[in-house]
Amino acid sequence: MIQVNGIQKAYQQTTVLKEIEFSVCKGEFFGIIGPNGSGKSTLLKMISGVIPYDVGEIVIQDKPLRKYARKELAQILAVLEQEGLPPVGFRVREVMEMGRFPFQNWLGEEAEDATALIDEIIEMLGLSALEDRTLDQLSGGEKQRVALGKALVQKPKLLLLDEPTTYLDIGYQIQLMDIVKGWQKTTGVTVVAVLHDLNLASLYCDRILMLHKGKQVQVGGPREIMTSSLIEDVYGTRPIVMEHPVHQLPQIFLKSEMGK
Repeated sequence: MIQVNGIQKAYQQTTVLKEIEFSVCKGEFFGIIGPNGSGKSTLLKMISGVIPYDVGEIVIQDKPLRKYARKELAQILAVLEQEGLPPVGFRVREVMEMGRFPFQNWLGEEAEDATALIDEIIEMLGLSALEDRTLDQLSGGEKQRVALGKALVQKPKLLLLDEPTTYLDIGYQIQLMDIVKGWQKTTGVTVVAVLHDLNLASLYCDRILMLHKGKQVQVGGPREIMTSSLIEDVYGTRPIVMEHPVHQLPQIFLKSEMGK
């Protein structure tokens, strides 16, 4: 689905990413982790075509990213960002309808009626009672569900998530990630997610890319990446890593030297 070949990016004299190389299979849930400033969001923005890369190549569905027209790329790829949507006066349903823009002509018409699709996603996200409300009347978690709905209405083959749970409380975090995982399993969409929370990355990702200071540290499954020694090398703190009692995947517990 995605092939990233030797990508490099610099701003003036500062190298942000250097020699990044990995692939993502169709239908995979692929995570990108690393400390602040490691280049995670920059890499995701390059995959989405928002930021150009200096060296290397990104290939999506066997076609170089540089050769896609913006609207053509939007028919394949959707992005959910950290803050989702601004609190403007659009109603929930109107925002969802905006997700169909890549498939519309200059008159705002498309070949197929998307009403049933929009209805389905509104119901799936638990937004039926809110669809006539404006965004400024919604909580942060509700707005993020609307932003996710707008992305899903695009029916993307590739869904990019840029730290989508950063401003959400723990209940909304799990809810959003469960919705994305369920949609991935149902539709076969490929998901690439930049995640700040290492425990969420371990629970939801098939494979994970770890970045540090703009360099690729390792790509592997959660059990390969979530080790005390590797996390200490990258994050500067040595955690306790234990197996989740239900999912049998590694979970991280931080140690403190205070209070002994």
